Amino acid sequence: MHVLVRGAGVAGLTLAHELVRAGVRVTVCDTRSGPAGSASWLAGGMLAPWCERESAEEPVLTLGKSAADWWEATLPGHVLRNGTLVVAPARDRAELDRFAARTSGHEWLEGEAVTALEPDLAGRFRRGLFFRGEAHLDPRRALTALVEGLRKAGVRFVCEMEVEADRIADCTGMAAADPELRGVRGEMLILRTQEINLSRPVRLLHPRIPVYIVPRADHHFMVGATMIESDDAGPISARSMMELLNAAYSLHPAFAEAKIVETGAGVRPAYPDNLPRVKRTPEGISVNGFYRHGFLLSPAMAREAATLILNERVEVFDEAHG
Repeated sequence: MHVLVRGAGVAGLTLAHELVRAGVRVTVCDTRSGPAGSASWLAGGMLAPWCERESAEEPVLTLGKSAADWWEATLPGHVLRNGTLVVAPARDRAELDRFAARTSGHEWLEGEAVTALEPDLAGRFRRGLFFRGEAHLDPRRALTALVEGLRKAGVRFVCEMEVEADRIADCTGMAAADPELRGVRGEMLILRTQEINLSRPVRLLHPRIPVYIVPRADHHFMVGATMIESDDAGPISARSMMELLNAAYSLHPAFAEAKIVETGAGVRPAYPDNLPRVKRTPEGISVNGFYRHGFLLSPAMAREAATLILNERVEVFDEAHG
């Protein structure tokens, strides 16, 4: 069987990986020459199912628990299992209590314990929540490594969207012809400073715009992300930039002197319930609607989609040899 995977974001690449593992011949097509520029390229890369449960349905937790193991098995050395720290300014302590009430898998930390976890935050937060079982990765390194691994495994990458194949898997996000999808705009910054070190993603709670700060290599930090009901993929707005910068400064004043290395905005595809879906189509299947959970939920959805395709292959084989 030959499967054409349309879309080289995290959904398409994880599905291609699962299909190749099962011995399926795969071609990946995308209008871009690589994963750069996709919504996945702008992601935070947090594998944080317990934190995400605060504003998401139960399937995000149950499907996302195995994500870190999948990524580690697929790309050894890319996953950092340092957990997630959640803090709030003193005036917003009620937000921390609310977050704790809506989640599980955490432990409460008092001031000295917060400092022990992140020394550069010493004296800044009296309490925090530590989600020990969570992890993170660098999405850009992960996507690039996935492409390299798939190429070595014989996967062909093309720019033409029309390629002859036995089945087509549509993983094109907002470009898919699915009337149920809506766009959710996410904006982010990448800052660089040597004045602060973090060992794990830190979520700063705020009633209006809670944000996360994810450490990257070479003193870079990804600050994100807004969630705006819009399919506008244009540049980041001045308001969003100010809010993200203010949040970073609230976490630590050293971010005031950080260099703004990059800004970005992407549109995430979402279904009404904000949960991804695998659907049958006349040409094969579609995998879409990851909202803000692409790296967290793509492994589970890729397994589901690959199983569906492989079962179809078995059914066709049985019919041919009946």
